[in-house]
Amino acid sequence: MQTWDQRQPIYQQLADLLAAQLLDGDPPEGQAMPSVRVLAGQYLLNPLTVNRALQALNDEGLLESRRGLGLYVTAGARERLKAVERRRFLEVEWPRLRERLRRLGIGPEQLHWGDTR
Repeated sequence: MQTWDQRQPIYQQLADLLAAQLLDGDPPEGQAMPSVRVLAGQYLLNPLTVNRALQALNDEGLLESRRGLGLYVTAGARERLKAVERRRFLEVEWPRLRERLRRLGIGPEQLHWGDTR
């Protein structure tokens, strides 16, 4: 069961979760997103919250509405999303992480970059 953080709107957290799934190719480009009803049931959320999350992804150009059919993943959505996420990581997350590593005295020799799966 998904746990929601009270510091950020739930619709944004759901949009981020769905974007992460899109990054993983689920659903693939050109395929339909699950319906509002399905997502609301899956995440135990109000359909209006789900609709707002899907609208946020639509506003970012990751989804397109097909009248009478629902929302579909746009062509190139994964690459656009990957570019945005890479930029955010390098500009926002990496500097904070690098500073935290410095404070903790963790150097490159202590980091293992191999596949951990």
